[in-house]
Amino acid sequence: MAVSPRIAMVLAAGRGERMRPLTERLPKPLVAVAGKPLIDHVLDRLAAAGIERAVVNVYYLADLIERHLAKRQTPRIVISDEREKLLDTGGGVVKALGVLGSEPFIHVNSDTVWIDTGKPNLRRLAEAFDPASMDALLLLAPAGTSIGYHGRGDYSLLTDGRLRRRSESGVAPFVYAGAALLHPELFKNAPAGAFSLTVLFDRAESQGRLHGLQLDGRWMHVGTPEAIAEAEAAIAAGAA
Repeated sequence: MAVSPRIAMVLAAGRGERMRPLTERLPKPLVAVAGKPLIDHVLDRLAAAGIERAVVNVYYLADLIERHLAKRQTPRIVISDEREKLLDTGGGVVKALGVLGSEPFIHVNSDTVWIDTGKPNLRRLAEAFDPASMDALLLLAPAGTSIGYHGRGDYSLLTDGRLRRRSESGVAPFVYAGAALLHPELFKNAPAGAFSLTVLFDRAESQGRLHGLQLDGRWMHVGTPEAIAEAEAAIAAGAA
């Protein structure tokens, strides 16, 4: 059963420690890749997917992000202010639930970049999402071939589309690509205050309601200044 999300949550509150020295005076979402701030790559993709409103949480150098986003027309920006307390990836969404509403919404990190090679991946997420069997549908990228990623992966994808998280000492074939379609039910009885979204992913996994979709294209992990050039080369090659 497909859904048609019109609202997104964009995480833009982190400090971007590994992107230093670029983030000493500039928040990571405003670091440019291929001539465009990271957050604009995300927001342009959301606009193309028909997203009408994007809730953006801010904390570190929040004034700079707000000033940049004030020029944005599509999607319409709603700021979720975490200046008083950083709430991590899970708590930040809980704070914004009143704005996000009761329907499934797109959740995306402000620093995730990928190249679509077929049908846009956000559309594929919407078409694959089934509220009856899923609380979360995560976009996954191959850990071994993604640009700039050198970790041991996050998840294994089972034959029925459900996910199994990597054990602490194990290796998994897929990495979470920083984009997902989430149902507000995922946040029912969520912890108070700051907490990682992984806590709720683990709970959904235990209930058989955490699913994954392999990205059609190339994902880039732009986590350090050195990774920018590699990502820009991939973007240029994809546009050629």
